[in-house]
Amino acid sequence: QVQLVESGGGLVQAGGSLRLSCTCSATVCRRATMGWYRQAPGNQRELVAIISIGDSTNYADSVKGRFSISRDNAKNTMYLQMNSLNPEDTAVYYCNAKLTYLATIFQYWGQGTQVTVSS
Repeated sequence: QVQLVESGGGLVQAGGSLRLSCTCSATVCRRATMGWYRQAPGNQRELVAIISIGDSTNYADSVKGRFSISRDNAKNTMYLQMNSLNPEDTAVYYCNAKLTYLATIFQYWGQGTQVTVSS
């Protein structure tokens, strides 16, 4: 069973920075597209950033230029560096891994880590 564990969330003032980590329990994540999603109270879960097996990245428009996603396959870990945080970034951030095997899509989620940005 694949498990994803996020860490690094917390309370930060506007303009500050945080670095989230997501550690995968299995090396299968090295073959997965990994991503960060977030969900604020009353809102749907939304994509923040994704990184492919080949390290191609995509970002939501709201975080472009402020957030950076990366992965270290040797450590089975993905990161999200968040700079210039603002109160609108307050949400629970979830790690996601998605891979395809024999035409079947497998998707895994972490338990989430809270990020709170005070004004």
